Amino acid sequence: MTTTPDRPLDRRRLIATLCIAAGALSTGANAQNRSQNRRRAANPPEQRYADRPDAMRFADDMAARRGLSAEWTRAAIGQALYLPNVPRLMLPPARGTAKNWRVYRSRFIDPVRIRAGVQFWRRNRAALARAEAEFGVPPEIVVGIIGVETIYGQNMGSFRVIDALATLTFDFPPQHPRAQARQAFFQDELEQFLSLCQRTGVDPLTPLGSYAGAMGMPQFMPSSWVKYAIDFDGDGRVDLWNSETDVIGSVANYFKGYGWQPGLPTHYPVRLTPEAQMDALLAPDILPSFSADSFAAKGALPLNGGTAHPGKLALIELQNGDPALPGNEPQYVAGTENFYVITRYNWSSYYAMAVIDLGQEVAAVVGR
Repeated sequence: MTTTPDRPLDRRRLIATLCIAAGALSTGANAQNRSQNRRRAANPPEQRYADRPDAMRFADDMAARRGLSAEWTRAAIGQALYLPNVPRLMLPPARGTAKNWRVYRSRFIDPVRIRAGVQFWRRNRAALARAEAEFGVPPEIVVGIIGVETIYGQNMGSFRVIDALATLTFDFPPQHPRAQARQAFFQDELEQFLSLCQRTGVDPLTPLGSYAGAMGMPQFMPSSWVKYAIDFDGDGRVDLWNSETDVIGSVANYFKGYGWQPGLPTHYPVRLTPEAQMDALLAPDILPSFSADSFAAKGALPLNGGTAHPGKLALIELQNGDPALPGNEPQYVAGTENFYVITRYNWSSYYAMAVIDLGQEVAAVVGR
């Protein structure tokens, strides 16, 4: 075989080809590195609390306080994962964000929830009646709560409870206006959760719930589970994920525990006079603070029998967006002690009204 010596032009072509190929390889490698970096940013490595000395000290202290095995407690907390999105979800809306009752209401009073609520009520008519007889809480309030919380078990949360509670215990956002108090709250909830799991033999890595650690159909926090969850179906255990009867009895027991008064309305319509003393009426917020007479004297007239209300009233304001725009005027009701009890489930007058309205819509279809 004979060979032909390289000509200068051929050598230049060869060198150019090699440079292009090298450049292509470099570009491809850079693109691959960028893609890997994006994937790492989107899916950061899991951070387990076993690597956090403060979490392990908390585990040891908790075990000593609660009489638990330090090894078991360290293992449970150590396997909890930091959830980077959860602290952001705990922050309040930005200042200046207008509340809107009509929009809020539309999220919960819709055909899907009403239809599911009717089916739930018809399935559990006997349990709802028994709960009302034992605890004094009407079926429409119990049905409203479960519908607003989880659409009757359709959406009970997909976060591991141990991860959510550990994240809010050790990494609560410091910029929250009540960060210290809220972090202390979640520390107690983490303790309650682990004590409950140890006492009932539940694997603490198994339960799923909300990003705040609420569990089951009624979205009970661990402390509420400990205080108010009951075995209402008589099978020897409390199951707020699968037993609708247990859920009904536990929600009714919760309200009784917070002072629900049987037969008392949750609210009355109210008419405001032009001279209404709005600053004074709204100062107590949702806490019932006025007798019916003093309420009326300040320019808020409770209707539909509200003038004979025996207890205290609060003026509840439901904003509808920017009040400067036409049609966005706030709505008002006179809230009673039972309205306030509903806000112990969620500290929001908008939430309480959504519970009441959904329960009434479902009751109207059921024909109670």
